[in-house]
Amino acid sequence: MNNGFYYKFIKPDGQLAGFVESLGMFHNPSDEAKEVVVIPDGKIDLFFWKPASGPFQIILTGLETAPKQRTIPPHALAFDVNFKPLAVEYILHGSIAGILNSAKELPNNFWNFNADDLKSFDAFYMKASQKIKTLLPLAIDERKRKLFELIYASNGEMSVKELSEKVFWSSRQINRYFNQQFGLSLKAYCNILRFRASLKHIAEGKLFPELNFTDQNHFIKQVKKFSGVAPKELSKNQNDRFVLLSVLKQQ
Repeated sequence: MNNGFYYKFIKPDGQLAGFVESLGMFHNPSDEAKEVVVIPDGKIDLFFWKPASGPFQIILTGLETAPKQRTIPPHALAFDVNFKPLAVEYILHGSIAGILNSAKELPNNFWNFNADDLKSFDAFYMKASQKIKTLLPLAIDERKRKLFELIYASNGEMSVKELSEKVFWSSRQINRYFNQQFGLSLKAYCNILRFRASLKHIAEGKLFPELNFTDQNHFIKQVKKFSGVAPKELSKNQNDRFVLLSVLKQQ
C-alpha cells in the first residue's frame, strides 16, 4: 500500500497451483490517478474491474515482453487471476499469441461474473477458485507439465537444449508450441522468468547478478530491457510505481 493505493495477492490451494499463481486485487481509492509500470512477469492476467465512470469489464492480457506505463484511474477497483501458461490451453482453451503485449475484452458475463462480485475480495477468491476447479482437466500432456516444472524450478536458466532432452520433446516442437500458444519462443519466455527471479534480489538491494547472467553489463542490459531502468533506480522504486517489486518486498 502506498498513499492509499492497495494491492493484495493470495496463493491458490494446491489443487490449482499448476495453473494459477495467485489471485489478487488492486484498489485506488483516492481522487488522483496512480501511475504504475507494468513489467514482464511470465503470467497471464484475467482482470475483473470497474472504473468509477464506466461499465464493468473483464479483460484478458497476453504475456508482456517490455515495460509499459499504466494509469490506474481514481477509485478504480480490480480483481485479478494470475494464470500460469499451462492454463491457456487447459483452463482458457485457446491461444494468447494474438495478444502478446496486448489484451482483449471478454464478454461481461464471462464465468458468470458481474460488478457485484467486486464487493468482496474474499467472496471473489472463493467464486473464482471454485469456477477454475470445475475447469481442471482430467489429464495433461506430461511433456508440458514437466517442461514448465523445470522452467520454474530453474528460474528460466536451463537451456532450450537441456529442457528438450529432459522432457523428450524436440526444441523445434517446443518452440512451435510456444509461438502458437503464447506468441514468443521458449528462450524469450525463460529470459522473462530469469529477470523476474532477479527482482527478488533487487528488492533486497542486491544490484549485481545472482543468476546466470554473462556479466554485470549483461545483467544491467536485461534489467533495462524488461523494466526500462537500471537496477539501482529499479531498487529505489519511487512512489511504488513498480508494483511487482513492491509486492516482492512485502514477501
